[in-house]
Amino acid sequence: MSNTPQDHDLAIGTLDLGVCPALIVVDLSNGFSEPASPLGGNFDSQISQINGLLDTFRAKKLPVYFTSVVYHDETTASVFRRRLPDLDILQTSSQWVKINSKINKQSDELIIEKQWPSAFFKTQLATHLEKNAVDSIVVVGLTTSGCVRATVVDGLQHNYPVFVVPEACGDRNLSAHQASLHDMHAKYAVVMPAKDLCAHILSL
Repeated sequence: MSNTPQDHDLAIGTLDLGVCPALIVVDLSNGFSEPASPLGGNFDSQISQINGLLDTFRAKKLPVYFTSVVYHDETTASVFRRRLPDLDILQTSSQWVKINSKINKQSDELIIEKQWPSAFFKTQLATHLEKNAVDSIVVVGLTTSGCVRATVVDGLQHNYPVFVVPEACGDRNLSAHQASLHDMHAKYAVVMPAKDLCAHILSL
């Protein structure tokens, strides 16, 4: 029998959380996390998991960043918005760009505005991570197959060990969610349950 790609898995090495991991909460804005939004859905379970992670990171005084997609004009990310016209609701003055009130965000925690899927692309996120001596990132939020995955890949391309918490990521398409978690763990990140990740963080 020929050795086709599905006959074997690539070897996977280990990654380390280091001493200063940062939590990146991707797009928990109302536009993506409320069922009333054309971009949204019911992600109460993921919100609960994220709140638990926030408590853990704060207990160790580790950096936390939020992202929100915000459009200030008609021309930015025009191709992305032409492909997904519902993104046009994410205007700077709308309720849709605000972080969901169910998320326990503290007032001093930074919101990174972005216009494309990745939290890194044309933002100041990498600068903030470097300034705070971050040595790994934990990515959670919405959606698993879209902005979470893009942020994970870019995190790796910025040479950070990347960790993903599956219970704290959500997607409107469950098959895409599961396939993306599988693919990220196989190539770009460590997919680690919330319980294990929190225990590791608290041990730092």
